[in-house]
Order: sequence, then structure tokens, then C-alpha cells
Amino acid sequence: MTEAAHALPDSPLLPDLLSLCAQAAPAAGALRDAAREVLRGRVASGARVSGKALEADQFAAHALAWLSTYAEALTQMLAWARALEAEGRLGEMERLILQIGFGEYLAQMQGGIPMSQGEIARPQDIGLDGTQVDRFATPAVLALARTGNTDAARSRLVALMIEQEGAATFGATGLDEEFEMVRDQFRRFANDRVVPFAHEWHLKDELIPMSILEEMGELGVFGLTIPEEYGGFGMGKTAMCVVSEELSRGYIGVGSLGTRSEIAAELILCGGTEEQKRAWLPKIASAEILPTAVFTEPNTGSDLGSLRTRAVREGEDYVVTGNKTWITHAARADVMTLLVRTDPATDNYSGLSMMLAPKPRGTEGEPFPAEGMSGGEIEVLGYRGMKEYELGFDGFRVPAANLLGGVEGQGFKQLMQTFESARIQTAARAIGVAQSAMEIAMRYARERKQFGRSLINFPRVYSKLAMMAVEIMIARQLTYFSAREKDEDRRCDLEAGMAKLLGARIAWACADNGLQIHGGNGFALEYPISRVLCDARILNIFEGAAEIQAQVIARRVLEQGAN
Repeated sequence: MTEAAHALPDSPLLPDLLSLCAQAAPAAGALRDAAREVLRGRVASGARVSGKALEADQFAAHALAWLSTYAEALTQMLAWARALEAEGRLGEMERLILQIGFGEYLAQMQGGIPMSQGEIARPQDIGLDGTQVDRFATPAVLALARTGNTDAARSRLVALMIEQEGAATFGATGLDEEFEMVRDQFRRFANDRVVPFAHEWHLKDELIPMSILEEMGELGVFGLTIPEEYGGFGMGKTAMCVVSEELSRGYIGVGSLGTRSEIAAELILCGGTEEQKRAWLPKIASAEILPTAVFTEPNTGSDLGSLRTRAVREGEDYVVTGNKTWITHAARADVMTLLVRTDPATDNYSGLSMMLAPKPRGTEGEPFPAEGMSGGEIEVLGYRGMKEYELGFDGFRVPAANLLGGVEGQGFKQLMQTFESARIQTAARAIGVAQSAMEIAMRYARERKQFGRSLINFPRVYSKLAMMAVEIMIARQLTYFSAREKDEDRRCDLEAGMAKLLGARIAWACADNGLQIHGGNGFALEYPISRVLCDARILNIFEGAAEIQAQVIARRVLEQGAN
């Protein structure tokens, strides 16, 4: 038996696939609505959702978040397929991805959605009864759930993937030619300048060479979404997603270099004075200065309201005292977006302010030469290349003119304005990591022989690869949707959160299954899949841990139900 075994004579595609999906997507939305109303009855009074009640019913709340994420994901997959069909680009591969995706996600909505390896969210966990679940099981839902994700469909999909090896993505993304040209440019850059060296950077725990950052600056990575009047390219969040995907496919550290610039630029654009915008944005766009985000503190985590690092006004400066942790790329950065408490009488969000705090760029011998500032490296499993640090401030001075927006007490509000973009970009980074895992695993499965044939011919192997391709496309469409909403200046914290939540889980699943395909070799440090596994793990933690993200999604879904 050879790879040709996948080339089945008869297509496993369901007849009237788009019609079935068009009927099933609203049924998924109706199940979400029913679940929302059941939970609202326990945690809300009128339009007000009780935070205490929601926390006490956390498992049900998070089950609702995942159910809602699946419903939105299927809606966006249907929109993707319809758009491709209208353009005459809905081919067999795209139809198989659609069919398998709908079949699997509808089945999970009925039987249980994996929130993590040991936590399955089932309809009864939210409080849905048998009648409500039976109402969801329409003929279209049952047809797709029972016959959509079959061995024949997965085998055929992988056969098409083998035929198209070398393509930038498996299946049309639905983006126009301009975005695909951007993808090609950054894919070439990643293949030539990142992929051959990424594993060595990881194993040696080295900083990504400055030459790579300089080339990225020349390519416009750091000014991609900064308006042209401030020295950027003025492109939207969809372009940011494509670039982040491809760079993260090469190495998540490279893909994440742009995140710091994106956060800093968003903070300045949304909350800065005109003078601050003109002073800082052109330098960020050109990579003349490298920013880092300095928010998290020891023992606070996601609870930013309890932040204690303080800044006291002394003449023309603020004097900063306190500690920060998990600060990425801190030594080599030139400016910190530094969240501090300027009102010592407060113990909540209201007393927080954001500073644009310049610092000298550190060297390997002296990483933190600034007076009043010290730091130490945190050794990590993955997500290397920029390094993580704990920072201490004791008499560190920031010019008062660098208070973002010029008004104290606006820091938390300013930070919240960046979360949509940050989570969209994190979802895109997750897609890139997942894509890397799939490509590495597929190459290994074709080359590795066992029992006289390539691994890719074994059903448990090609099924893993098929599901990688399907879920990557699902995450991609949900992420692109949130990016479009952001570009249209519509509130998209819910959609961005869903994209990040699902994308992170998919990246981990792809990396874990990719390592499983490698068997024992995958556990060896010399194989790149071991690095991808370590890198994938962080995605469920930063920019809002999965549990925090699910809590936020649940609250927003419940609030929508009150409108």
C-alpha cells in the first residue's frame, strides 16, 4: 500500500453539502441561545450578570463560552465556503475541509467539547435538557455529525494535501490577491531567513539576531498597521494576521517580535497625545526603537486591578518603584509601555496610568544599564528568542511628558483598547504554530517507513493530519472575521477572544499530534517538533489564559442575551 491509496475512486463528499451546512449553522446558533438563557436564569438578574454567581458556576460558564465559540466558528466557515463558491473557487479540498469541520464540531456540540485534555463541556453541564438537545439534532445536523467526518473523507483530504505539498496553505483562505501576495513575501522570508536557524536559536536559548529584526523593519513588519501619516503602511488587521501567521510558522519568537510594536502603537494611537504620536510612532514603525510591554506583576497575573508598582510625581519626572515579571524582550527594548499606579489612595483600576518609559538598550554583559532598574532572566521551556525577565524598579525616573495621554488614571482604559488587536494577533500566531506543526509532521509521515510503508498511509496518522488542516482553517476563518470586524471599527472583543481561545487549543493539539506522529524521535531535542510543542504551550496562557478568556467570553455572551 502506498500514498496512492488515498486517491479514492469515488469522492466521499456529501451531496448538497452547502445546503446541509446552511441548515446546520442556525441550529448551532439556536443551541447556543438556549444554553445562554438557561445559564442566565442562574447567574443574571435582568440585564445584570452577577460576577460572583458566574464564578460559582464557572464550569457551566466556560462550557457556554466553548459552545458559543463553536457556533461562531461554523458560521464563519459557512461564510467562507459561500464566498469561495461565488468566486468559483470552492474545490474538492475546500469542500472536504468544510464537511469534516462541520461534521466534527456538530458532533462535539452534541456529545462534548474538549476545553482541555481532561475537561469536556457537555450540554448537560450548562443545564440543557434532553428536549433542547434533541431540538438541535435536526436532519441536517444529524447527517453532518454522522457522516461528515469519515475515514474516507479524511483519507481523501490527505491525498489532496500530498498532491499540493508546497502550497502556502491547504485550501483557499478566502483572501484576495493582495493579501496572498503579502503571504508569499513573508513565507519566502520565513523559509529563507528563519526556518533554517530557528531550532538552533531555541536549543541555544539565543536572542534572535539583530540582523533579522533589521530585515523585518525593512519589510515593514513593525509599522504594518501604523497609519501612513506616522510612518507606517496603514494596512489593516487582516494583513497583520497574514504576516503574523507566516512569521510564526517560521518561529513563534520571530512572529512575536511584531506583537510588542503592535501593542505599543495601538496604545499610542488610541490614548496618546498628538505630540506623542508624532514622536514615537515613526520610530516604532522603522524599528529605530524596540518597545516592550511591562504590565504583569508577581502574584497579580490577570488581576491588574491589584497592581502595586507606583509612580510618584517629582518635578518634571515620575519616580517608579516596584516589581514586574514575565516581561518579554525587556533587555533589548528601548522603550517600555509601563503600567503603574499613580494614585496611591486607590486599590483598583482607577488609579492606574500608562507611561512611555525610555531606557537604554541592554547588552549581553549588561542587560539593564538604566539607573534605578534591574532585571533577571526567567528560564523557559519554549517561546525563546526574546527572553523573559523579572524587573525591579527603585527610583527609576520617567519624564512626566511621557504619561500616555497626559492625564493620570487612564492606564487601564488605554490597555483595554489594545486587547482586541493583541488577541487577534495571538490567534494568528497560533495558526502559524499549528501550520508549522502540520508541515513538519506531514513531511516526517511521508519520509518515515514502518512495516514496509510510509507512516502517512496508516489511518491514525493521516486522520491526525487531516484534522490539523481542518482545524487550522476553522481557526483562520474565525481570526480573519475578528480582524475584519476590527478594521470596520466594530467592537470585537468577543470575536477576538473566541479566535484566541480556539486557536490556542488547536495549536497545542497540532503540536501534540505532530510529536505523536514522530513517536520516540519527537521526544528528542534534535527534532524541530519538540520545539514547536514547547512553543505551542504558551499560547493557552498569555494574552489571557484560556480560563480567563472563557470567563470573559461567557460574560459577553450572557450580556448579549440581555439586549
